[in-house]
Amino acid sequence: MDCLFCAFLADPEPPIHTVLRDEVALAFLDHRPLFPGHLLVVPVAHVPTLTELPAELVGPFFDRVRRLTGATERAMAARGSFVAMNNRVSQSVPHLHVHVVPRNPKDGLRGFFWPRRRYADEAEASRTADLLRAALADPIG
Repeated sequence: MDCLFCAFLADPEPPIHTVLRDEVALAFLDHRPLFPGHLLVVPVAHVPTLTELPAELVGPFFDRVRRLTGATERAMAARGSFVAMNNRVSQSVPHLHVHVVPRNPKDGLRGFFWPRRRYADEAEASRTADLLRAALADPIG
């Protein structure tokens, strides 16, 4: 399969830390996060770019992005978030994906130079995914 995200969607046990999966979207931890809790949210349908997202999926997809953004802020005790996507240029996987990144004042991100890191180990990634799933299940926080 040429699309990594479609391969994740086709795999009953993908090698990712899934936070949400339903008929509209898959959300999982970025393997090289800017900060712990950095999520990628992808539509279940293979859609290369935002301009190709069918109109009937725009609302449902971005409702998931909105909910995941709130859950990320709560789970990671973040004061805010950065939500972004690339279309074609700098799009590492040719499948629409939205980055949801927890942010705090003076967190070190400036301009567009963002050092990425990896989780220390699978246990750290699993704990982070658990926190995000719990926050998503409790929208009041």
